[in-house]
Amino acid sequence: MLPQLGFIEFLLIAIVALVVVGPRDLPGMLRKLGAMVAKARGMAREFQGAFDDMGREVELDELRHEIEEIKRSNPVTAIVEDLKKTEDEMRDDAKS
Repeated sequence: MLPQLGFIEFLLIAIVALVVVGPRDLPGMLRKLGAMVAKARGMAREFQGAFDDMGREVELDELRHEIEEIKRSNPVTAIVEDLKKTEDEMRDDAKS
């Protein structure tokens, strides 16, 4: 977590930057700093988006698995399979 900067801290940083960098180069340095911060924020958004996508994929896989389990444990399916077996047995008995 980043520390919170108040007015006094910001003013102190601005004065030090002005003295160290100089008044001529300070605007260019601030533009570069702004571009770096924007790029870092974009990368952070992309990283978060990738994690969100992975989470959605995991949730979808879990839902698919649950649906398959429901289909397998469906009592109607078991009854239909039993009826088909009985029908096949009756056909075999009728042929012989």
